Amino acid sequence: MTETNEPRLMVGALIRDPYDRIFVQRRSASRRLFPGCWDVVGGAVEEGESLLDALHREVTEETGWQLRQVLARVMHEEWTANGRRHVESDYVVEVDGDLSSPQLERDKHTEFAWVTAEEVSLLDENARRGGSNFIKDAVVAAHAWLADEAGKRRTAV
Repeated sequence: MTETNEPRLMVGALIRDPYDRIFVQRRSASRRLFPGCWDVVGGAVEEGESLLDALHREVTEETGWQLRQVLARVMHEEWTANGRRHVESDYVVEVDGDLSSPQLERDKHTEFAWVTAEEVSLLDENARRGGSNFIKDAVVAAHAWLADEAGKRRTAV
């Protein structure tokens, strides 16, 4: 495998439910990166894959749901882990499937939660576990976008 200075492209799906909650899942303790931390659905973009293709694949692989609609990109950030640069784009999305019963990849994720704007402090534990506030920032950005869109709908009526 050849070393590259190119950043690894990543996508994140900030899945919203009808109540404007955002789906998060806990990474298993055996994960190399960010063990035990809360995460959003997502991962690396594979060679030859578009960002949208990667979103579709990751949502299906990690939850069993089907991506229905991409609503907005709310974050585009660079981060470094294990000496490798990553560029991640996170999107607020809607999915089809039984939202009460995701098909988690049990070797990778141990539990899930739906987080309201008022409950994002749940994600503070990531920083205490050696992670960062990246996931919390993404979920806060998703909630801010959803609130802004709700405000636009109210004023348009």
